[in-house]
Parts: sequence; structure tokens; C-alpha cells
Amino acid sequence: MPAKTTETTTSLSKNAITVLERRYLKRDLDGKPTETPAAMFRRVAEAIASAEVRLGTGVDAKALADEFYRMMTSLEFLPNSPTLMNAGRELGQLSACFVLPVGDSMEEIFEAIKQTALIHKSGGGTGFSFSRIRPANDVVQSTSGVSSGPLSFMKVFDAATETIKQGGTRRGANMGILRVDHPDIMDFIMCKRDQTVLTNFNISVGMTEAFMEAVEKDADYKLVNPRNKEDGRTLPARKVFEHIVELAWSNGEPGIIFLDRLNRDNPTPLVGEFEATNPCGEQPLLPFESCNLGSINLALMIKGNQVDWERLRKTVRSAARFLDNVIEVNNYPIPQINEMTRSNRKIGLGVMGWADMLILLNIPYNSQEGVELGEKVMKFITDEARIMSQELAAERGAFPNFKGSTFDKKGSKPVRNATSSTIAPTGTISIIANSSSGIEPLFAVSYVRQVLDNDILVEVNPLFEKIAKERGFYSPELMKLIAQHGTVKDIDQVPEDIRRIFVTSHDISPEDHIRMQAAFQRYTDNAVSKTVNFCNSATKEDVATVYRLAYQQGCKGVTIYRDGSRDMQVLSVGKKEETPAAAVPVETQKTGRKRDRPRALKGSTYQMETGCGPLYVTINEDNSGLFEVFTTMGKAGGCAASQCEAIGRLVSLAWRSGVQARQTVKQLIGISCHKPAGFGDNRITSCSDAVARAIMMHVQAHEEGMEGTIHSQNGGACPECGGVVEHEGGCCVCHSCGYSECA
Repeated sequence: MPAKTTETTTSLSKNAITVLERRYLKRDLDGKPTETPAAMFRRVAEAIASAEVRLGTGVDAKALADEFYRMMTSLEFLPNSPTLMNAGRELGQLSACFVLPVGDSMEEIFEAIKQTALIHKSGGGTGFSFSRIRPANDVVQSTSGVSSGPLSFMKVFDAATETIKQGGTRRGANMGILRVDHPDIMDFIMCKRDQTVLTNFNISVGMTEAFMEAVEKDADYKLVNPRNKEDGRTLPARKVFEHIVELAWSNGEPGIIFLDRLNRDNPTPLVGEFEATNPCGEQPLLPFESCNLGSINLALMIKGNQVDWERLRKTVRSAARFLDNVIEVNNYPIPQINEMTRSNRKIGLGVMGWADMLILLNIPYNSQEGVELGEKVMKFITDEARIMSQELAAERGAFPNFKGSTFDKKGSKPVRNATSSTIAPTGTISIIANSSSGIEPLFAVSYVRQVLDNDILVEVNPLFEKIAKERGFYSPELMKLIAQHGTVKDIDQVPEDIRRIFVTSHDISPEDHIRMQAAFQRYTDNAVSKTVNFCNSATKEDVATVYRLAYQQGCKGVTIYRDGSRDMQVLSVGKKEETPAAAVPVETQKTGRKRDRPRALKGSTYQMETGCGPLYVTINEDNSGLFEVFTTMGKAGGCAASQCEAIGRLVSLAWRSGVQARQTVKQLIGISCHKPAGFGDNRITSCSDAVARAIMMHVQAHEEGMEGTIHSQNGGACPECGGVVEHEGGCCVCHSCGYSECA
């Protein structure tokens, strides 16, 4: 049983308690929680307040711990997940974001892999630029051989992450960036066309001003070999841009980062240059830098029908002190990170509950009034955080690299922190706070979640449910109707003024998404993590328009997601468009009851060579998509044959119950046994791996020519609990259990 405590917290939602129990609370050797949420918050508050004693500030650490505890338990402010998990515990690693340098030598590359392992073991995510690695087939003088290029080494980083994350409390996550002028850029752009590779990486193309200008002029631009700063070749900028757009339209990656814009706002240019960001793109960092993040719950910063500016000011001040204290008590995974982080002392104070604040103020997300308020709120937060940083500098000293910084050159007062504000995605901490995530709009007003085969739950946004009951139009039937649409914009039973403010990510135009991102970016020191959502019918030109708009509006990067373009697309939160059964691709399968088997099915059989002999995999479909798998071993009988039959039965049951092909592939691909077969790309590591590869072959064969097929509008299913997966801040997050693809 969790440890007893007399302290209580603000009422936590059921989902919040689930997330805390699964991912944050201390556990015994049997995996049972040994602390309550209140005890966790007290543990964190006391650990962070103890920095005052270390620094000798004279501040009453006990009183400050009480204030930190109050701030967290009231859900006004929450730090990033590693701080909640590890503060006051043996591990003591409190940062979420790290950037590591990747050099061009074998020694430098594998040193970075070792450092990555230590960071992931401690619960952090890592960002890399692979732009310093010489291109594939370039000369290697020391061996008289040729280079394998950055992509080959990215796969090594990915494999290391896959191994390390098995035993961690947070998934290892990486950001891989390659400059647009690197000679291997086209291979990089295309590298995640196959979604089964580099699964532990988000990837982004590092755009330059010269490239964007060449795109606008439809001109060529120069490639640069990092080995000797020469290349001589050129590429047509607009064609490269179109390839980036095409892949992003297809599956959401690569994203784009405007490198020159990051470095324009680099506060310590004499220390180094920005080449990479953290996994979700909001935190540009120098090599070996880390940054601890935290977010203010804007939904609670309202008094009457107005923003409670005084409450917001007090929260910003306390949060800034909290985050600076984190730097002092943090146990950094490697010495270089300890030194660089303490030299620049970057903090990233952000927000969550922005969509909730707008609803409570009766302001539509997609309105000029909303954009203007976003600018005003973020300017206030950054200004107040900087004032607090100046006060902390007077009390404790400026950050060591202050001399020569942009602050120093402008003649401003010394500051304690090189940066103060960042807009992070807030995935799991927004679940704890029961608020909307980051600055994202609502994902859906209501949606259905299939928990078991016949158990369907209707989840309703708590603000909408409260207002619906107060206004007298609530009914379970209406909530189910809304869940079928995901939005209320066409539901006549909902009053027009309510429909106006309860807009969802798909009610909002991509241009409005960018305008809101740009509004917050104008007054954010670092960058803004946000996903620009597109409906499935969006064109590639729509994506290109948003990329150009992001550049023109001053964003530092942008991530897009076109509905239905990735795997994990199971749960419906949108109105379906009628599609002839024959036109439905094998990846588009319905949620609901298990499909019954018709008397006759069509399919294909694939011969796969395994270490146990030939395996024949038969894949059949009905009119709704993939239906069943049968396996036959070339060598009759035996354990291998029975295991393959079991795999086939379970995959068949999963498909008939609505699980996507790529999800089954993800679970089976790469499983190893003692008798692999084949070499290189043809290597089969086990019978499970063979079944997965046969499914991939079948899906790829049937996906050709299906670009215009209509998908249902949905958010996807969590691989851990079956909850709805939301695409936000360049990542996939489940708001039911806290699963995050990037954390």
C-alpha cells in the first residue's frame, strides 16, 4: 500500500492518478507504489528547495518547500517529468532535454552513443545533428576506404536506444537533424518512408536562409561536404522542398527547423552554435547543454472573466526560482553536461491549458482575439521570468557565460539564466493537471474508446460536460453523437455560442494553427512545440503553404500531421466519409466488434526463408481490409510450427478486432532467435520476424496507387492501454495512461 500521509492534493482526475501510479510514484521491488501523489509532490518540493541551503541564499528552505508544494498540488505549475520522477531519489537526474555533439571520427561517434546510453538510462531524451559526418561513399584516408554516411550511424544510435529503453521508466527518444546542404540530404529526407526503421527518432531537416531564398526564387543551392567544406554540386531547392513536403504529407516526417533563425536568437554565440534541438523541437541547445522545463496551467489563471495577471505573476516568479534551483540539485549524467548546463543555466518556463483558458474566456482559438491574447500572455510570462532572473542574478550571480552574451552586449542587467521560456508539448503533465496540452487546441470534444472487445466508453471534455449540464443540453445520447463526429461544429443540439468556442484541431485551418504558434514564438526565448493538424484530404500544396507561412511568420520550426497518414489509426473521433469497400486500403480498418469470417476470402502466400526452414505465410482480406494469417512450416510439426500457428491466430484476432497492420508488424519485427537466416537486408532474425516481413510486403504491394483513398478521421490507439493517441507538439501522446512516443 502507498505510504500514509496527512497531506492532500487538489482533486486529481482518474486519468491523473493512473498516470502517477504507472510512471511517477516510488515503487517497491514488486512494483507496487510506496508513496501517494501528495508524498511525491512533497518529495519534489523539499528536494528543489534544498538548493537554497547549498547556495547559502538565506531563504527559508522549509517555507519555500511549502510554497513549491502548494504550487504543484494546486496544479498551477508542474515541472517536466524527470523532475517529478527523480527529485529526492537516488537517480536525481531532473532534466528532460539534452543535445550531444556527433563528430566525424569513429571515436567521436561511438563516444556519443555511450553518452546517449547514459542519458537515456537516466530518463532524458537526446538531440543530435549528424551534419558533421562526411557523406556516404566519401573518402576515409586512414583506411583507404569509403564512408558509410550519417544514415548508417543513425541506425546504430536507434538500435542502442531500442535496447536501453526496455528497462527505463521513460522511453528513450531522439531527434536527428541534418542540414539541408549536406550531400546526403535526399537520403535523409526519404529515410522514414519505411516506418519500421529509425522508430526511436524524430527527424527534421535543418533549413538555412540561403535555401529558403532559393526555394522562393526556384534556384539551385550548393551542397557542402563537412569533411572539407567543399562539394561543388548543387540541387534545385524547390525540388528538395517538394520532397520534404511529400514525405511530411505522407507520414508527418521530416519536420523542419530554421537553423539560422535559431542562431539569430542564440544568447551565447561566443560559446557555440545551435545545430540541434531536443526530441520535440522546442529546445535548441548547444552541444552538451541540457534544459529543465516546466509549465504553468493557464486554465487556473482566470479571475471572473479576465486573466488574473497578479496570480500569473506570482506563479511565474515562483516557477522561475524553482527551475533555477533544479539546476543546482540536478545530478547530471556526464561531466560535460554538468559544466555546460551550469555555465549557461537555461530554463524553459512554458504553459499548458491554453485552449482551456480561451474557452473559459469565451474566445475562439481560431480568432484574432485569441492570437492577440496569446501574444500578450506569453510576453507577460517571458518578461516576468526575466525580471525574476535579474533578481536571482543579484542574489546568486549571473550565469557564468554572461560576459560576451547578447545580454552583455546590449548593456542589460545581469541575468541568472541565458534563456527563460520555452513552449513544450506537456503530454503527461497536462494529464496530471487535467488541462489541455501546451498551446494545442482541443483534440476532440468527445470521443469513443474501446477498452475491451465489447466495452465502449465515451470520453467527454470536462469543460464541455460542465457547461452542457449548466446550460441544460447535456444527455448521454448527445455525447455519443458528438463522439461520432469528434467536433460540435455541425451538431445543432449544441448552442451556436458554445460551438463557436469548442473548436478542435480539425476545425481550425492549418493557417490558424501557424498564426497561433507564431504569436507565442514572438515572445518565447527558445522555441514552440506544436503540431499543425491537417485533415486527410489535405493536399501536398496545403502542406507547402503552411511551411512557407511558418517561415514568413517567424516560427523556428514546424511539425505537421495529416490525419490518417501514420499507423496506430484505430479509434474514430471524426465523421466518416462513405467509401466503397473495394477502395478501402488494407490499413483502413474499423473499430468495433470482431468481424465474422465469410465463407470465401482472397489473399496471397509468401515464402520466407527462416533458420527453421521455409515458412509459407498466407494473408487473407475481406472487404474491410486485412483479416487473417495462416502459416505453414516447410518442416512439418515441431515447436516452431506450433509457435507460428499461435502467431497467426493472434494476429488474425487482432486484425478482426480493428488493430492496424503496422501495429502488429511493430510488435513482431526484429524479434531474434538462436537460428537467424540470410544476410543484410534479407536477414530474417526469427519466425516472428518472417511473419512481420511478409505482412509488410503484402501491405506495401496493396498501398501502391492508393494515394487518394479516403481515411476516417481519427486519432489512433495507444499501444499500451488502447486509449486515444493525440498528435501534439511533434509527438504522439495518450491522455489515458500517459504513454508518449517521445518520452
